[in-house]
Amino acid sequence: MTASAILDGGTGPAAEEAALRRALLRLDEPVRVVRHGDRLGVLAGRASEPDRLGAAVVAEAPPAPPETLGDPGFRRRYGVARCYAAGAMANGIAAEELVLALGRDGALASFGAAGLLPDRIEAAIGRITAALPHGPYAFNLIHSPSEEALERRAVELYLAHGIRTVEAAAFLTLTPHVVRYRVAGLSADPSGAVRIGNRVIAKVSRREVAHRFLSPPPPELVAALRAQDLVTAEQAALAARVPMADDITVEADSAGHTDNRPLVALLPSIVELRDELQTRHHFAEPVGIGAAGGIGTPHATLAAFVLGAGYVVTGSVNQSCREAAASAHTKRLLAEVDLADVAMAPAADMFELGVRLQVVKRGTMFPVRAQRLYTLYRAYDGLEHLPADERAKLERQVFRQSLDEVWRGTRAYFAERDPAQVTRAEQDPKRRMALVFRWYLGCSSRWSNVGEPGREADYQIWCGPAMGAFNDWVRGCYLADPANRRVADVARHLMTGAAYLRRVAHLEALGVTLPAALRRYRPHPDPPEPRTVPC
Repeated sequence: MTASAILDGGTGPAAEEAALRRALLRLDEPVRVVRHGDRLGVLAGRASEPDRLGAAVVAEAPPAPPETLGDPGFRRRYGVARCYAAGAMANGIAAEELVLALGRDGALASFGAAGLLPDRIEAAIGRITAALPHGPYAFNLIHSPSEEALERRAVELYLAHGIRTVEAAAFLTLTPHVVRYRVAGLSADPSGAVRIGNRVIAKVSRREVAHRFLSPPPPELVAALRAQDLVTAEQAALAARVPMADDITVEADSAGHTDNRPLVALLPSIVELRDELQTRHHFAEPVGIGAAGGIGTPHATLAAFVLGAGYVVTGSVNQSCREAAASAHTKRLLAEVDLADVAMAPAADMFELGVRLQVVKRGTMFPVRAQRLYTLYRAYDGLEHLPADERAKLERQVFRQSLDEVWRGTRAYFAERDPAQVTRAEQDPKRRMALVFRWYLGCSSRWSNVGEPGREADYQIWCGPAMGAFNDWVRGCYLADPANRRVADVARHLMTGAAYLRRVAHLEALGVTLPAALRRYRPHPDPPEPRTVPC
């Protein structure tokens, strides 16, 4: 049976469709599909009276506001209104403005601390904590195998300033620093139960990494921290009773570091692993499981919840919004990206390990040039061994200066940031070549953020296919223009759209066939207040 709105006064199909959509969008009210003669209509609201109107109820859907999507535990843990979060985008792209805009709207966002020096992180801590003294907010903690001092310093800052939630990303294994952050926040209440003061949201894309965060902190690392007096004896004892993370964000085909795993395969596997380890360890509260990677439309948002996600995390779509610290050129390019306009390229922070990340390939030569650098790194033992023609091409096309000049600048940079890197590079020619090549990888993301003139062809723009899906979804509406994209607005539309689609699916499962146009949710800048469709 097909439902269509029955309106007073006899209006046309377009008006009927608009009225039906308004009724379905009353997500905080129940809706009923009713039969009136040989036609079907919709009544929305608790005060509707189908009997008085001579109509028979044929299907009914309960209230389904977006706040009911996901795991209530996530909302309680972080003091948020919805099971929605914005993940960190490195180099401060997920800027203070982005974190504050979502925090004021009752959503969690993580400041993009990766790649930033401690002074810059500390400045962000001061601004965000002053504006949101009670949250919600999080700060990124990136695994830094090549620059261990930065990871350690970030943890020291978070502990010193009372940052209570970190988003731990790109970890291949657990480090003493992330374990210290977790354990240093533990205490016991009067009943002996463990109080968790420092919450960890771990982004993972591999089952073996998830296993580490779903288990208690490794005893050997806890013992080493205790020996250094970095945690108390009580905290070391309590560590065996809690998992390393409060929540695991299952990161599928995403921007930045990614294994390009399909969410439909990865998420159920991690949920099953969580349940297995919860049965083994009997934690007071099971670890929450969220979904990231590919979340750029209401359909994808709802699909993640249906798969078992307790919350969703967006990334790529936020970079095109006004609050993100990316250049106007980059945001315009992101607003034109299609599903296939992304590629994998070497990651600056894990260059030597061969780790790759996902970036825009449309309008930039970065993926090709970065891959060429990695190929040369694998083939030669140092800059001195590069063929003369290859070296000349790099200096002319990629670096636009001599490699000796690049090394002098790189040496000065690391002398301030991490002097141990300079010592290693001067003793190992291949390490020096890696740092020189990483100069291009690091600068290219900064050029994209600041809009470096003349370097547009080298912009490194982290992006996953969610951006293309988002652009398809908003094409023809006000969000097509990046000047109109605000992170809180995008978040509300994704969650409202998911709740709307859940309602549509509920009615169709009861046998109601809705017009094709009503099976989609389209953003509107100021949606009209929905009303009951008279029968």
